[in-house]
Amino acid sequence: MEIYENILETLGNTPLIKLGRFHAGPATLAAKVESFNPGGSVKDRIGIAMIEAAEKAGLLKPGGTIVEPTSGNTGVGLALVANLRGYRLICTCADKIPKEKIALLEAMGATVLPCPTNVEADDPRSYYKVAERIRDEEGAFLPYQYYNQANPEAHYRSTGPEIWRQTDGKVTHWVVGVGTGGTISGTAKFLKEKNPDVHVVGVDTVGSVYAYYHKHRQLPPAEQIHQYLIDGIGEDFMPSAVWWDYIDEIVTIDDKTAYRATMELARRESIFTGSSGGAAIAGARQVAERLGEDALVVSLLPDSGERYLSKLNKEWMAAKGLLED
Repeated sequence: MEIYENILETLGNTPLIKLGRFHAGPATLAAKVESFNPGGSVKDRIGIAMIEAAEKAGLLKPGGTIVEPTSGNTGVGLALVANLRGYRLICTCADKIPKEKIALLEAMGATVLPCPTNVEADDPRSYYKVAERIRDEEGAFLPYQYYNQANPEAHYRSTGPEIWRQTDGKVTHWVVGVGTGGTISGTAKFLKEKNPDVHVVGVDTVGSVYAYYHKHRQLPPAEQIHQYLIDGIGEDFMPSAVWWDYIDEIVTIDDKTAYRATMELARRESIFTGSSGGAAIAGARQVAERLGEDALVVSLLPDSGERYLSKLNKEWMAAKGLLED
């Protein structure tokens, strides 16, 4: 009988799909569609990995509490495991995340604490610092995806090998959004160990720190760091889950380009992703457009656009100036 023991066993082996209508060539552009994971996003991979690493290290005891600052998807990945293994989960989040994600986390049994978006990362009100306070006051385990090396290591063990196998080792470029840094870094390490010539490109947002840091190896001036509308990638500080030794280039995508690419992908390829996926695939297309027919550019779509319908609609995008003129 083909019956899984639990939902966690369906993780990974997500499809790699050629985007021949979104990008006509001559280079081949393909995307790994992570909405096929059991919790609907790429973050399922690290949710399971971080909890298992904590259990192995004795940092998480039966019946314990987990707290994590998240834009939503990592919280869902953690909830998958927490529910099956009897942990309590508290998620702190920026108040800009879509209401669909908050509802999803609550449906999965998590306690959700929205925190103000427009504050510094070290402000006591930020969702990072609120999570740290709960850790300190309640003795909760804080995976902290931004600093937890089990994050990139999960992609080294799963995402990288899957892409190598699915492309028969012919991948030439790995182009993906940089949020915590885990997806790009762990996958890049594996691919470069297989073929050092694989070119790795991170996709950043306007107002984030990654593009400037890659060039100057320091954070940008404060006036260059500001809010943006894209969900799930970019940061205003430097996570240690980014393994810079494996990243060759950073391209920057603005809000308008990301949201328009998101809708274009849905209408040309019938693949509906969120704005971070739109940013990633817009960046990947920019890379593919400068390459020849021997190039195989692989990107990754982190989740489904259904988690962002309060934003991915004509009214909201028009109000934000994101639609075509």
